[in-house]
Amino acid sequence: MICAIIVRKFTEILLEGLMRALASLPLGFHYACAGCIAWIVKDIVHYRRNEVMINLSRSFPDKKYKELSAIADKFYKHFANIIVEMVWFGGCRNPERLRKQGIMTMTNPEVLDKALENSHGVLIMDSHCGNWELLGGIYEYDPRPQRHYVIDDVVVVYKPLENKVWNEVMRKNRCAPVLRQGYKGYLGSGEVMRYVIEHKNDRKIYIFLNDQYPYRIARNRDRITFMHQETNAMEAAASMAHKFGMDVLYMNIKPVARGHYEMRLTPICDDASVMTPQQINQEFFSLLEQDLNEVPWNYLWSHKRWK
Repeated sequence: MICAIIVRKFTEILLEGLMRALASLPLGFHYACAGCIAWIVKDIVHYRRNEVMINLSRSFPDKKYKELSAIADKFYKHFANIIVEMVWFGGCRNPERLRKQGIMTMTNPEVLDKALENSHGVLIMDSHCGNWELLGGIYEYDPRPQRHYVIDDVVVVYKPLENKVWNEVMRKNRCAPVLRQGYKGYLGSGEVMRYVIEHKNDRKIYIFLNDQYPYRIARNRDRITFMHQETNAMEAAASMAHKFGMDVLYMNIKPVARGHYEMRLTPICDDASVMTPQQINQEFFSLLEQDLNEVPWNYLWSHKRWK
């Protein structure tokens, strides 16, 4: 047991050191590597090529094979960018590096301000559009010198990885810009409800990746229509917002240029207690569908969203 713990800790330190070394390199270097990664993933490994094409063909039934193939090619390039941006992000232990690069900007922070005025709790429903691996820096994406909230008001919810070593390495990587501030708002999905109850009178912003397929242990599942297909949807976030009467916002992360994303917030409801969790979920997926029709390749088409 002791030996296993030592080996795990040594492996964690080794991987973290390697990630930190790579992260110290300029973002331009990482993008130079992204082209090679995209080629390997798409043409050599054929990473989930069948899943990607099946998902695209069912989601865009009016498009021809040539159009779908072009979307798939753009997706793999985007996927490679996500990987290298995630690695680079881990080197932003000084938030100034993040701000200087301007990799992401919140375009309408006043929407978040209004939601915070209305309610103690705000639920932001995000998806696998743009680069979700950069959410740990959201406090730095608000361009205003003064904000109506502090970093400890922001809670990012994630699904823990099964591998404990990689889970810890990725936790530190995803929270790199706020680690020095003692940030403790990066919570596993199993910890959230207790945290919400403990902080029900505190002003908090909860960010969920809401388009994942429900976990095997999930008790509540919602059947919705998304991209012309029926699928099960996680109900936990919408149910939490409904129970505590939170304001609910939809988040879209859209690439505007290589190395630059725009984060935009759209209100779903001012008081989730007046809507059912199913209605909240359906509105979220309707907004997500609009964004995918606008920029089809800007999504994680390789994951098994529909089962």
